[in-house]
Amino acid sequence: MRTEAEQAAKRLLAGIVPDELLDLYTRLLRMDGCPHAEAADLLDGADQVEALLSAGMALVRSSGPGLPPHLVPTPPDLALQGRLADLSRRMVAEQERLLAGQRRMAETHPWSTSAGGSSDQLVQVIVDREQIGRIARGLISSARHEWLTLDNQSVERPMDELTAIPPPPAFEGHVRCRAIYESATADHPVGLKTIQVAVEAGEEARLLPRIGMKMKLADDAVALLPLTPTGMTGALLIRSPVIIGALREYFEFLWERAAPFGAAAADSPLTAPQRQVLNMLVEGLTDVQMARRAGVSVSTIRRHSTAIRNMLGHDHYFAAGAAAVRRGWIK
Repeated sequence: MRTEAEQAAKRLLAGIVPDELLDLYTRLLRMDGCPHAEAADLLDGADQVEALLSAGMALVRSSGPGLPPHLVPTPPDLALQGRLADLSRRMVAEQERLLAGQRRMAETHPWSTSAGGSSDQLVQVIVDREQIGRIARGLISSARHEWLTLDNQSVERPMDELTAIPPPPAFEGHVRCRAIYESATADHPVGLKTIQVAVEAGEEARLLPRIGMKMKLADDAVALLPLTPTGMTGALLIRSPVIIGALREYFEFLWERAAPFGAAAADSPLTAPQRQVLNMLVEGLTDVQMARRAGVSVSTIRRHSTAIRNMLGHDHYFAAGAAAVRRGWIK
């Protein structure tokens, strides 16, 4: 009978109560209870006995008039019922704390309010450096589903260990974090290290030869855009659903064109001149611009681009560039 009770206890309570507590409980079941005065010695201490009593998994019961009290285990089904009731109370308390925190967030951060407000709430110009920094940090912590960023080489001073901003938290697997960096960032030792640390933390990173502006976008709800190259002396805080939607489309457009960070091009069938042309195609340069940069004729550029598109099976430049990214042909 005791064996059946132990099996029932493990089946009902495993994963619901801590393993150490479950082990104590099954030991008490195996003994079919014990004199209360001896319980501390039999169960490795008075603290262990108190843990069972506090969890409602044991109780002290008198065996009869004049007999010493015993510590007896609560039946497994009643122990489970008690633990579930305790968990429910804790969940209610945690929910109340969460709601209180959200109310405080709404009072602290203006972007937490509804997007249906007045126009001056939907787009806000910020020129205070400290306020811009606070908002940038606050946006990271406010993301609950998705965090998107664009980052280029526009910085106020040379990049060093102090310039590099620590990567956002891994969001405990609940927030998808995607970032597009300007390729030159990965060419700088500090920039490369920053990207590597972020990727190790769960960020999905891609590279583009050139990114026109910085951007931070949280949950398709709020964005921070620069008014100056670095964004530290002037920024736009945007909550307009129309503008946010357009910024999201812009990010996805760049995401398709960008090369995954660390993608290898060793297996690419392209020649060196063709790889150069492909990278310029991804940048969106015209045939004339590519010819001028490469120092060759326009007809040579067109011959290379035709060969590239034939290998990729796409006539459109953008589709060919996206296909090249998926195949890892972009450096």
